[in-house]
Amino acid sequence: MTTPFIRNHQYNLIKKLVGQLQHACTTIADRKVIEAVRQGTLMKISEAFPEATEQQRQMLESVSAMQRTEQFQSYLHELEAYVESFSQVTDQQMKKLYPKVKKLKAPDLAAIDRRRMTYLGWTDIASNRMYLVSELDGKLVGVEGRFTPTNKKSVCFLCNRHEEVALFTAVTKSKPANAPADYYKAIGNYLCASSEACNRSITDTAALEKFVRGVVGEDRS
Repeated sequence: MTTPFIRNHQYNLIKKLVGQLQHACTTIADRKVIEAVRQGTLMKISEAFPEATEQQRQMLESVSAMQRTEQFQSYLHELEAYVESFSQVTDQQMKKLYPKVKKLKAPDLAAIDRRRMTYLGWTDIASNRMYLVSELDGKLVGVEGRFTPTNKKSVCFLCNRHEEVALFTAVTKSKPANAPADYYKAIGNYLCASSEACNRSITDTAALEKFVRGVVGEDRS
């Protein structure tokens, strides 16, 4: 049996692409159009897994022969078994990630399905703070910032879905060489008010990585 090799955002991408292909197969009569959608689906899935083994590639590309709704659903169900879990985060690690937070109100980590996570995010409504844990270069990184609800829908910078968003603002640790001692710069973006909803929709980690690097002072752009 192949070990898990699909990350949450990759599974979300596959699910989105397969949904589009399924819709084309059931609503479009022109076979050329369907085949164009099919080839586009295969290409995007292949691009998302540049290091896939031959066995993994065959499994992913098996969608190319599917036509019926039940086939697509079975395909997605089979792939679920190969989704990797987000790194386990212990209470001790939490304390190291946020050393300046004396009374950290972390979520119930044991109750979270780590396979459906690209990042761990939660809010402390009492203090209007948001905490975000992500994997960066093989290590867990914690970002803390102000969480300001907007009570409106807009595009989330992480998952690109039109959802109810909040403004997440974090102070960057990066400073220019000649910056004064009191130099201060904050980075802010609108993201889903619900981290759970965001994790169900995110299909790419580029924006998340850029944001985290910018906050921790490792922006490579």
